Amino acid sequence: MNVAKHPARLTIINQTAFNPDAVLGQAERLMRAVTSVLVGIAISAQALALDLGSLSNADAVRGLKDALTQSTAAAVSKLGVENGFLANDKVRIPLPDALKRVESGLRLLGMQRQADELITAMNRAAEQAVPEAKTLLVGAVKNMSVEDAKGILTGGDTAATEYFRKTTSEQLAQKFLPVVTKATAKVGLAEKYNTLAAKGAQLGLVDAKQARIENYVTQKTLDGLFLMVAEQERAIRKDPVGSATGMAKKVFGLLGR
Repeated sequence: MNVAKHPARLTIINQTAFNPDAVLGQAERLMRAVTSVLVGIAISAQALALDLGSLSNADAVRGLKDALTQSTAAAVSKLGVENGFLANDKVRIPLPDALKRVESGLRLLGMQRQADELITAMNRAAEQAVPEAKTLLVGAVKNMSVEDAKGILTGGDTAATEYFRKTTSEQLAQKFLPVVTKATAKVGLAEKYNTLAAKGAQLGLVDAKQARIENYVTQKTLDGLFLMVAEQERAIRKDPVGSATGMAKKVFGLLGR
């Protein structure tokens, strides 16, 4: 086509090729869109900051207390019953390493029944000991500072569990040990293990923490308890509406928004 012969068409083509007003209009619309997004982000961040700021010290502690009470109650109810440890692969207590290494030998020597009895006794001991934890764990909240509470609320997925571990492990071990000792003392292999493990520990062949069966079971009971408390804490943080009630739901729901 000869453009020179069609000036009107030339005008249309030139306007289509470059229209300053259209370009400016598009730029303005783009800037308005970007500004709107940035303002929206700023407003959301400000709202969250205001929400967190409006969380009173009393609310923070009350929400955390609710969460911890619910977590410990759930953990204890799952573990402190028959087969709470024995039938739960996550926390089931195995033979100590020193015995585990010779477990097949024990079974070959006709001591399978004794080995099985010891495994059962260790887990039954843990199941009997765990209910002792509830009062101590809930009581730990009373000694919690406001700074501790807010740090836990805004901390990692298991911040509360780690607080428990740090502040209650020693007391829990003292509570668990007599219960565990009484339960494991009924199994003959436990005493034989203690005798042999003590000699092994002196020679550096057995971990000192596993030199007595009752100490080993007590530590494994603590590990299992804190594992289950951590699971409950994660559930509340992930889904406070479905996993928590009362003030815990309100506080963790706010932080999770």
